[in-house]
Amino acid sequence: MSQLAVLEDLAIIFAVSLVVILLFHRLRLPALPGFIVAGVLVGPNALRLVGDVHRVEELAEIGVILLLFTIGIEFSFGRLRTMGRQVVEGGLVQMGLTVAVTAAAAFVVGPPWQVALFLGCLVGLSSTAIVLKILTDRGEIDAPHGRLATGMLIFQDLCVVPIMLVLPFLAGRASGGAAGLALALGKAAVVVAGVIVAARTLVPRALTVILRTRSRELFLIAIILLGTLTALGTAAVGASLALGAFLAGLVISESDYGHQALAELLPFRDIFISLFFVAVGMLVQFDFLRRHPFLTVGGVVVVVAGKALIAAAGPALMAYSARVALLAGLAVAQIGEFSFVVAREGRTAGLLGEELYQGFLAVAVITMLVTPFLLQGGPALLDRVGTVLALERFLPGSRPEELAPTQEQVRDHVIIAGYGLNGRNLAAALRSINVPHLIVELNSQAVRGARASGEPAFYGDATREEILRALGVERARLLVVAISDPAATRRIVRVARTLNPGLHIIARTRYVVEIPELSRLGADDVIPEEFETSIEIFSRVLAYYGLGRAEINRLVDEVRATHYQALREPAPSPGVPPRAPIVTELPQMRVERISLPGDAPAVGRTLAETGLRTHTGALVLSVRRGGEDVPTPDPHFRLVAGDVLSVVGQPRQLAAAARLLTGRA
Repeated sequence: MSQLAVLEDLAIIFAVSLVVILLFHRLRLPALPGFIVAGVLVGPNALRLVGDVHRVEELAEIGVILLLFTIGIEFSFGRLRTMGRQVVEGGLVQMGLTVAVTAAAAFVVGPPWQVALFLGCLVGLSSTAIVLKILTDRGEIDAPHGRLATGMLIFQDLCVVPIMLVLPFLAGRASGGAAGLALALGKAAVVVAGVIVAARTLVPRALTVILRTRSRELFLIAIILLGTLTALGTAAVGASLALGAFLAGLVISESDYGHQALAELLPFRDIFISLFFVAVGMLVQFDFLRRHPFLTVGGVVVVVAGKALIAAAGPALMAYSARVALLAGLAVAQIGEFSFVVAREGRTAGLLGEELYQGFLAVAVITMLVTPFLLQGGPALLDRVGTVLALERFLPGSRPEELAPTQEQVRDHVIIAGYGLNGRNLAAALRSINVPHLIVELNSQAVRGARASGEPAFYGDATREEILRALGVERARLLVVAISDPAATRRIVRVARTLNPGLHIIARTRYVVEIPELSRLGADDVIPEEFETSIEIFSRVLAYYGLGRAEINRLVDEVRATHYQALREPAPSPGVPPRAPIVTELPQMRVERISLPGDAPAVGRTLAETGLRTHTGALVLSVRRGGEDVPTPDPHFRLVAGDVLSVVGQPRQLAAAARLLTGRA
């Protein structure tokens, strides 16, 4: 009978979740807060469709363990080395200051220092799942503020481990005092060291043997067994199951099979973590919200504003601009999913009373719900605030003087905004042909590296008018925007076009949907990465099928000239005739473009007088003259120097036509 009750609860939960998530999808909101809303609706404090919250919480526990397991797989020592500065400096400042400020403020209000410190730890954590999903969907994961936010989130995830270890001592349920805490941390260090040794030696060999069987089921069982044994091992030394799950994921991440393990576990994780968020929503009490509406709203405002400003301090100290620092701060301004896990443990341990626990839940849930709107409206909000307040005065960063913009009177130069892979390649090409150029970049380490290699690189935020002026945008010939931040790209284009109406602007974007807006703001050329890849692929395919290089170039030019419309056409509906294909020639036929130089034999003669069709069998499809095309010209059409003829025929016919018209092969 109990099994039937569980199935009924799951059916109700998933049915309501389906409706809520569909609504969130229509509103372009992430799904995870939707599960919290679904939990609020089905819980005992609203519609009361599910009465036994504890039954759902038991299933949600599995979701927490799987979440930490997969986070451990996604996290690796290599990733930590790559993002070391963002993780260590940005994360340490954000977490340390947030915990300290929150604990101090809470202690002033009245609770004991243990509770105040615990509240600081809860507020310091942000939502890795929600933030990374939104940044990825918006194409900002590689933007400066995206990388900073990711680094802070990684550091926070690592902080969950010591927080869980310290929790029993804060609750007064662990004996030994400081010595006991040191012993617990020592045990954890031994476990971590053992995990690292296993990650380097035992686990890769065991997984290699299992994979030789080519059994997907056996591989999945081995992964789950590894996670279970590691979790039980950490529990045996006094740590939590969640810590063991994270360490197990870390073991797998260091092997060659991490991606496959993650792919196998993701469906299970997503289902159970959805139940976890539903369970959190079921715990929210409307009675508390009705009794304390102003306290709840005030708590949300204080948490969001305070976390955003505190988190911006780390990037500012790392010499990032105020705009980037604040965008990174807004990204981590909510309370995260791990806070719910830790809060529930603190409630069980007696650190949080029921009233304080309900207040925390209400504030945390609302901060997660407003996060999508903060990330979407953050750039515009900072632009408006920047017109009233000088943000650099409040977050000046620590920009070294040698990285200040240049005052040299360079003329007819190229300004490169961004010194990533594209910026480096462009700078190398310009240097090879002695074209004057200046590089502006927000990463001070990248600027120092560029200067060490002899590049004229300068630190600065290219979205700001004074930075572009200092780089001589009024005297520049070309501006290339090669950054990964869509909002910043739009602002740079708009400001640069205002300062220099005659400037030629080339903007790089990841997505073709950005083309119309960037063109409207003043970009002359917009290069979307997703379709440039498609062009390269179809160019090579057409070349493999024998299409001439000149015709391939014509097709590529045609696609780019129409803003990639040919690649954006949706599939035709049933019964609707398909659009004419770009390439209509059979593989044995080609179309070549033949230009007529001034000394060509065909200059001054009509098509009939050349005898092209009679002597070669090739046919003229069109003639391009002075920027205009003359389709299907008649036999009396007279050719002039500079005409470009589009001629169709077999390869040997085209070769004969080229000799006849131009006098050369």
